[in-house]
Amino acid sequence: MNQKMDRRSLLKSSLLTFGGMSMFPAGAFANMPFELDASERLYHSPMVRENFLDPAFVAPKSMVRINANENPYGPPMSARKAVADAAATGSRYSWRELETLVGKIAKKEGVTPDHIMMGPGSSDLLEKVALTLFKNGGNVVSADPTYMSLVQVAKATGATWKAIPCKSDWSHDLAAMEAAIDKDTKLVYICNPNNPMGSITAGAELLDFCSRVSEKVPIFVDEAYLELAVGANTQSMVSLLTQKKNIIVARTFSKIMGMAGLRVGYIAALPSTLEIVQKITRGGMGIAQTSIAAAVAAMDDAEFQDTTRKLNHEVKTYLCANLDKMGYKYVPSYTNFVIFPITMPGKELLKKMAEKGLMVRSYDLQNKPWCRVSLGTMDEIKQFVSALQEISS
Repeated sequence: MNQKMDRRSLLKSSLLTFGGMSMFPAGAFANMPFELDASERLYHSPMVRENFLDPAFVAPKSMVRINANENPYGPPMSARKAVADAAATGSRYSWRELETLVGKIAKKEGVTPDHIMMGPGSSDLLEKVALTLFKNGGNVVSADPTYMSLVQVAKATGATWKAIPCKSDWSHDLAAMEAAIDKDTKLVYICNPNNPMGSITAGAELLDFCSRVSEKVPIFVDEAYLELAVGANTQSMVSLLTQKKNIIVARTFSKIMGMAGLRVGYIAALPSTLEIVQKITRGGMGIAQTSIAAAVAAMDDAEFQDTTRKLNHEVKTYLCANLDKMGYKYVPSYTNFVIFPITMPGKELLKKMAEKGLMVRSYDLQNKPWCRVSLGTMDEIKQFVSALQEISS
């Protein structure tokens, strides 16, 4: 039987200290209780539990953060300069600047500005959509495992969740997801590439699914990692909006742009869909003037984006080559993290890594332990590889 753990207890635990809070809802649902199972693992889904350190563990002062899927190279210098320049006008509201950013995004996505809604990070918008669509109940269909922000808020709002296990290659089982839709389904949620698995669902297959199924129910496609999907058979679903399909696509400046702490994201959707959400909340109101300026500059900095993609791929290639040598069977990743099964208990892995100054994540998938490591710099991943070799020997 699951136990309840309130936010205050979580704050006292190592969840917050070691970045474990990053998957939880913020804002209006920041104080919602989270579930622990009988083994004191955090309950994510029928398939997934997350391990965390004993709260009594005293961590070294300086830790290498490779647990939160951050971009270690950003923000780009162009964005940093824009932040400094924008600070001088911080006493003013930034509606005009926000309009400029929306215009640039709309042009990039091939839609009109009334198809775009801004927010302080894409997770904020996932939650606002859930809050809006599920205020009168219903159910949401998604993969398991997946990113839980939208699902958790939908459940807290009163919805039920239909968790559809991923296929053997960890891609979405689109046929099973379609079959799960019923008269009470308010939304289908798809994270592609998927977090926490790093897997991809082929673009042509997903495009066909979204085009057909959106005639029955809205489909939310979370593309937070899409721009890092080097070599993937995928594409954005935004093009379906020009066909007036009922699609919502989320993008973020946290990954390729290196702006996780500056908090900028957006959704692209039909104007009629955004009107429903905007009756309750104004997404752009939560973005600081400095962050807007940084986002405008980062969009034009193609060199930084290309460099991030290149370095991310090089570090991932190095990591995977070493995992191969050590015999770890990782899931092929199209993101800035890699997940793989391990042979020791997850809590033990976290403790041993922390003792070596490294912050990683550990999940139990179907009660078997896995490690998820974010792709830091090459030096950071070399440190991780060395530590993994030592604790595995």
